[in-house]
Amino acid sequence: MSNDTDVRVRFAPSPTGYLHIGGARTVLFNWLLARQHGGTFILRIEDTDRTRHVEDSVQKILDDLRWLGLTWDEGPETGGDHGPYFQSQRLDIYNTHLQRLLASGHAYYALETPAQLEAMREQAKREKRNMAYYRPDPLPTIDEGEATRKAGHSAVVRLKMPGEAITVVDDILGEVTVAAEQLEDFVIQKSDGYPTYHFACVVDDALMQVTHVLRGQEHLMNTPKHIAIQRALGFESPRYAHLPVIFNMDGSKMSKRDKEKAEKLGQKPPEIDVHDFRAAGYLPEALLNFISLLGWSPGEDREHFDLAEMTSLFSIDRVGKTNARFDREKLLSFNTQWAADVSGDRLRAAFKDFLRANPQLPAAWQEADDTLLGKILDACHGFRTFADVVTKAGFLFVDDQAIANDPRAFYDAKAVKKVLVKNENAGFDMLTTLLPEFEAVSDWEAAPLESLIEKICESGRAKMGQVAQPIRVAVTGSTISPSIGSTLVLLGKERTVARLRRCLQSRALAE
Repeated sequence: MSNDTDVRVRFAPSPTGYLHIGGARTVLFNWLLARQHGGTFILRIEDTDRTRHVEDSVQKILDDLRWLGLTWDEGPETGGDHGPYFQSQRLDIYNTHLQRLLASGHAYYALETPAQLEAMREQAKREKRNMAYYRPDPLPTIDEGEATRKAGHSAVVRLKMPGEAITVVDDILGEVTVAAEQLEDFVIQKSDGYPTYHFACVVDDALMQVTHVLRGQEHLMNTPKHIAIQRALGFESPRYAHLPVIFNMDGSKMSKRDKEKAEKLGQKPPEIDVHDFRAAGYLPEALLNFISLLGWSPGEDREHFDLAEMTSLFSIDRVGKTNARFDREKLLSFNTQWAADVSGDRLRAAFKDFLRANPQLPAAWQEADDTLLGKILDACHGFRTFADVVTKAGFLFVDDQAIANDPRAFYDAKAVKKVLVKNENAGFDMLTTLLPEFEAVSDWEAAPLESLIEKICESGRAKMGQVAQPIRVAVTGSTISPSIGSTLVLLGKERTVARLRRCLQSRALAE
């Protein structure tokens, strides 16, 4: 890879939804290369396929990138000297270059109707071969092509391939040669007048002075087509590096269809898009750290580093050829470590972002002040994701009157049976013993409360769980919460005592 400071890279997503995690890895590697060499990172929106365009997708992608901390130097909302940065706004530019190719004989109008093309595909099926497009002889003239379009009939423009093998020189895979017979004439302008991905991509890369193209290996077989267009237009080819594909641990490709399949089966859908991980409660620092290792290794068995360290360590030379596996358990481990390591202020800010990404949570979560959120995060120290914090501390935001009105909705029936009813109502009996003790406590802090519980354990020869768990179920409705001392302090004396009384008054729950 070049060490020059004129490195210019780009990420060019199609606005079809949130940013896929594989796309995020591509963004990261491009961003790192640009930052390492003092170069330029360009964001370009490839929105010429209007059939796949999804409204508000652009904003979603921008939000995902900003959440990750991967800002762009040129592109939407930033501007730059090589815009517009939306392909739908560059149609005149593409048409100018298309006319050059038609005039030079490097491209031609193809006048086959959709029915004729379908007949070709059916014939190929009958003959058990792949569909191949055969160049018409003689070629339609430019006048014939334009007249066909004016008459309202289908006419595309195809690139006239040179009839020779094309070799891709790749900084990861080495030289990859595609034989001439595998390279048929392909469409560069659709019948609706919009350029295809291949043509727009090549023109934009050239005019935006892109020097390095880093993208997934699934694009490898597109690259000979792009080189053919570059040669026909007299453009230099950028340097290519095709990144390993990211697979699930079972070897299947990470796809948005995984989410659709899970939803149909009534299962929790897996996180696939960046927004999924954001809403699930991951820190962007942890996610970036994890995806940086999907195909790349800094060496020396290093695994944990921040974005600044990644920038200094990154090298295309250390990107492998082997497909990467997305180990979700390892990601959870990374997130647990990052959540434990970042500052309190940073953790609180990230948690507030998580809450904003989950507007379906009770409004009380959104309204909680920084002091309370900080105490909750401290009490839940060691959590894996922010979703765990909501699960552990959700009892704080349940209205006490709502518990009185509908105790069955608050108390988990299995927890009541296991902790309070089991052994002839042993848990309820323990609460009866504890209630006056708690009513007498004046110093409502974690240490004295935990000390009180320990004394009760010693005096009654009970195990800690036989004392703490009944309290936990009584005040939280379940067996999951922070440490019992932290739980009681967060809830406060008044609410704790009230919930203990209410639980004892609700023995009917066990019936």
